[in-house]
Amino acid sequence: MAESEDGQEKSEEPSEKKLREAREKGQIARSRELTTFLMVISAALFLYFYGQDIMQSFQTITVSGLSLERDHAYDLKKMLDLILGMTMAAIFMLLPFFLLMVFVAIVGSSLLGGFNFSTQAMSPKLSKLNPVAGLKRMVSSQALMELLKALAKFSLVLSVAVLFLWNVYDDVIALGTESLHSALGHSAQIIVEAFIFVSLALIIIAAIDVPFQIWQHANQLKMTKQEVKEEYKQQEGNPEVKARIRQIQREMSQRRMMQQVPEADVVITNPTHFAVALKYEADSMRAPVVLALGADFMAAQIRTIAQEHNIPIIEAPPLARALYYNAEVDQPIPEPLFKAVAAVLAYVFGLRDNKPTKPLNLEELEIPPELKTER
Repeated sequence: MAESEDGQEKSEEPSEKKLREAREKGQIARSRELTTFLMVISAALFLYFYGQDIMQSFQTITVSGLSLERDHAYDLKKMLDLILGMTMAAIFMLLPFFLLMVFVAIVGSSLLGGFNFSTQAMSPKLSKLNPVAGLKRMVSSQALMELLKALAKFSLVLSVAVLFLWNVYDDVIALGTESLHSALGHSAQIIVEAFIFVSLALIIIAAIDVPFQIWQHANQLKMTKQEVKEEYKQQEGNPEVKARIRQIQREMSQRRMMQQVPEADVVITNPTHFAVALKYEADSMRAPVVLALGADFMAAQIRTIAQEHNIPIIEAPPLARALYYNAEVDQPIPEPLFKAVAAVLAYVFGLRDNKPTKPLNLEELEIPPELKTER
């Protein structure tokens, strides 16, 4: 299990933020062995199919360069033109090979981890000049792993090369009995075939290195529990600060709510646990609006303010509970409670206007059973 610099165990999977920052820094899974294999096998196959054409072009360039006229030896300009012509011909001859190598290098390095361009990875780091840190890297487990990989690669390539030479031993000995032109072509063929077989041997190393690099990269990016907590705080904010902000917001909302209680037409209570202040203006409101609601201490404050401002207080426990659990401050009351609240308001308005009003029968207040009336 990986550990951080302070010794904490990295047991948590990396977050999206951690992965994104790693890519920005150029820290992605890469397998140099895969890229090396693809470049070597591409070069070997290119030489196998086009090596003869390249040799013929090289022969033509060499013959033309050695076939000097007398004027070239005494005229510097003609000599420079000849050299420049040979150079350009050699460049055009090798240009397809160079372009292939560049293409394979880009594609090969992008197969694992995708294409990623990072300016942070290219920026100079003074920490890399620290000799102590350099010694730590030289004696680290990563350095040991790279050494073992290099030895395994050397041993594998050497074994394949020896095996190939053993199989073509008779052909190599027979080169001495062939003509010069035939021996050159035959030896070139042996060299290219040896190149291909040795390149194919790198498949084994790449097949081992690719999953190892993926595992190592994921292991390096793992986080400790403390790092997860710190990242959560950075993204979501400090829990203590957020709790304090919510508390302040609640206090401000409660103060604003209490300031609206004197404007209420009626306060419906439980009678002690709940209190809901309502207001209704027939000309401007579609339905009664909740100005304030609260439980226990908050309910007591609402009742106190209502008494100070001579606002009628109606004790209707079922209706008070239904309003408290289903209504919201500064919003109209739920439609299923229209009839019950209308009966209360009609009674209150009748008392306020000194109109003959029959007593309010609380048992007749209809509370739909689908409404929530308790926690």
